[in-house]
Amino acid sequence: MNFPKLAVAGHALILLSGLVCAQNALDNPDWVEEKEPPAPAFSVTKVLPLEMPNFVTVKVGIDPNTIYVGNDGIVRYVAVMTNSTGTSHAVYEGIRCLTGEVKTYARAGSSGTWSPVATPVWRDLMDNMGSQHPRMFARQAACYARVTVSKPEIIKALQTGIKPGNQKNDNPA
Repeated sequence: MNFPKLAVAGHALILLSGLVCAQNALDNPDWVEEKEPPAPAFSVTKVLPLEMPNFVTVKVGIDPNTIYVGNDGIVRYVAVMTNSTGTSHAVYEGIRCLTGEVKTYARAGSSGTWSPVATPVWRDLMDNMGSQHPRMFARQAACYARVTVSKPEIIKALQTGIKPGNQKNDNPA
């Protein structure tokens, strides 16, 4: 019984099939973004934390109840940022794993009231933007080899710290 080789082979196959699907989707000129749902209610106390770079002074977490994986391949979510004084604000965003882009749909201040972004635009996750959380969320939970993962996989990755695709086979039989 040599499960590690099977697990490695299985992950390689998943990665390869994901890359083929990703390339096919990149070639799809008919792709359209679904109309995003309205910004959801969120909790500042039930967030699952993201590991952030050492230079980031705010704590950032994702409210798992707000995660929505659309048929368009976009992971929508609410990220909550809390500073050292305990003040929180939130952003409602979408990540398109396939293209490595993020879009901010709305922002909420400490009151929790959403203010929609007038003209949301896609930005590269690798841009030197003010906040690193979209890139960290994509890396740690939302995306695996530029392929969107399911909501349960995202939540499990946030809870365990094990990135999607690196999770051990829970049932090797």
